[in-house]
Amino acid sequence: MVSELVSEPLPISVVMITNNEERNVRDALESVSSAREIVVIDSMSTDNTVEICSNYTDKVFVRKWHGYARQKQMAVDLAAGPWVFVLDADERFTPKLAKEIGEMIANPTCNGYYVARKNFFLGKWIRHGAWWPDHTLRLFRKDSGHFEEREVHEKIVVKGKTGYLANPIEHHTYRTLSEFIIKMDNYSALSAREMAGNHKTTNVYCLTVKPIAAFLKMYFMRLGFLDGIRGFALAILYSVYTFLKYLKLWEMEKVDGN
Repeated sequence: MVSELVSEPLPISVVMITNNEERNVRDALESVSSAREIVVIDSMSTDNTVEICSNYTDKVFVRKWHGYARQKQMAVDLAAGPWVFVLDADERFTPKLAKEIGEMIANPTCNGYYVARKNFFLGKWIRHGAWWPDHTLRLFRKDSGHFEEREVHEKIVVKGKTGYLANPIEHHTYRTLSEFIIKMDNYSALSAREMAGNHKTTNVYCLTVKPIAAFLKMYFMRLGFLDGIRGFALAILYSVYTFLKYLKLWEMEKVDGN
């Protein structure tokens, strides 16, 4: 574990949002247990998530759900440290990443840092199809960054220079196809709502060509075929996701237009 290999507290505030994550959250928290501070915003979990989190930090807050961006920003606002790392409940620090962050913060050159994610699908690390290295900005100075308000695929906006960390986090996502399908239904609805809010519309082209293009891009252009049956399955699923978000946008248009 990270806590066993890091002699001094990791000088960061780790922030996390949770909802019914009892299966994942213990491993995530254990991987950052050497952090100087851990802040958790839980959105009314009905399982043992809050109890598990309380074993690792006294900064566990239960709040109503306000969307991904707002929920994560609430956690950032409650962090006391100058440096914040945003971690999801199904992600894990590695000892090498913790060591790198500790050394970097001692002499920082940027206000924010991107980290690569090793994404696992059905138990295997996916190395292609745009799933690796999948850089995402997670570490930043609290006074220089904030979450951009979006329905889905929320991101951190940082003022000033940004850089890249060499070591990744591990992302143990979608252990079953059912998990992917449940999240795909949720994310496609959020994406459709965001597009509607941006006054975008859908048509037959969006419902036919774009899903096919999504498959071709992921499976062939991004070399998803090198990940075997999992790569093929992901390309199909992302094609279906693309179809669903535009179909849901059409559904919204139909309801609004009667």
